[in-house]
Amino acid sequence: MANGQWYPAEWPERIRALAEGALTPVAPRRAATVMLLRDTDTGPAVHMLRRRASMAFAGGAYAYPGGGVDPRDDDHQVRWAGPTRAWWANRLGVDETAAQAIVCAAVRETYEEAGVLLAGPTPDSVVGDTTGADWETDRAALVARDLSFAEFLDRRGLVLRSDLLGAWARWITPEFETRRYDTWFFVAVLPEGQRTRNASTEADRTVWITPGEAATGYDSGDLTMMPPTIATLRGLIPYDSAAEALSSAPARDLTPVLARARLEDGEIVLAWPGHEEFTKHIPLGGAPA
Repeated sequence: MANGQWYPAEWPERIRALAEGALTPVAPRRAATVMLLRDTDTGPAVHMLRRRASMAFAGGAYAYPGGGVDPRDDDHQVRWAGPTRAWWANRLGVDETAAQAIVCAAVRETYEEAGVLLAGPTPDSVVGDTTGADWETDRAALVARDLSFAEFLDRRGLVLRSDLLGAWARWITPEFETRRYDTWFFVAVLPEGQRTRNASTEADRTVWITPGEAATGYDSGDLTMMPPTIATLRGLIPYDSAAEALSSAPARDLTPVLARARLEDGEIVLAWPGHEEFTKHIPLGGAPA
C-alpha cells in the first residue's frame, strides 16, 4: 500500500522545467512551525491539524501550527526570557534581529492556530486560559496582521518565553515549488492551565496523537503528510516524555534539508538528502514511482 507522502500532480512538470534550466526558483520566505507536546499514558502526544482539502498548498495533509515570519518582528525588541537573542542567532544560523522574528513567529503562530501562548507576565511565568473574548479579539487582530506580535506583547505586558521552545529541524521548500519557505521546526510543551483548540481557518480537524501512531497512519496511507512533517514525527518517537524531547532539542542538527532533483538514466530523481524514504523516481514520460 502506498504511504501518505504528499505529492502534487504539478510537480513532475515543474521538476522537469527546473532540471532543464527553464524554471527560475523563487526566494524562500522565513517561517516557523511548532510541534506542541503533552504527556499521555502511552508517552508524549503531538498536536496536529489537518489542512482543509480546499487549500491550494498541501490540502488534506496533516501538519503543525505554523506560518511565515512577520517582518515587523525584526524591528521592535520584545520583552524576552530565556536564552539571549545572540544565543538564538547562533542556534538558528541567522543574525539577532532575524532570530527574534523567527522565535516570535513560532510563538505567534502557536497562539493564532492552537490558542496556546508561550508568554507570561514575568520571565518565570506563563499565562493561563486564553479563551476569553478579549483574548480572542487580540488573536483575530494578529491573524489579520492588524496587530504585530511585538505590539500584542507590549499591550498585555507579557514576556516571550523563548526557553519554552527548542529548535528541532530546518527544512527549505524544494526549488521547483511556487511557494517556498525556509522553515525552522520547534518543539514545545503545552503549558499547564492552557488547552488547545482549532483556531485556524486553514484546518478542518485537530488531533492529539502520539508520534508512533501518526507514523503508522502515514505508512499505511491513512494520514497524508509532507516529508518534513513525517520526518520530524519520526524524530520524536524515541522520547518517553514531552520534557525529555524538549531538553534534547539543543543537540539537534539544524543543517537545512533541501530536496534536489536530477536527471539520471532517462528519469528524474527527486531526493531529500539524509531522508532516503522520500526519494521519487519520475520517468520523463510517466508518473512518479
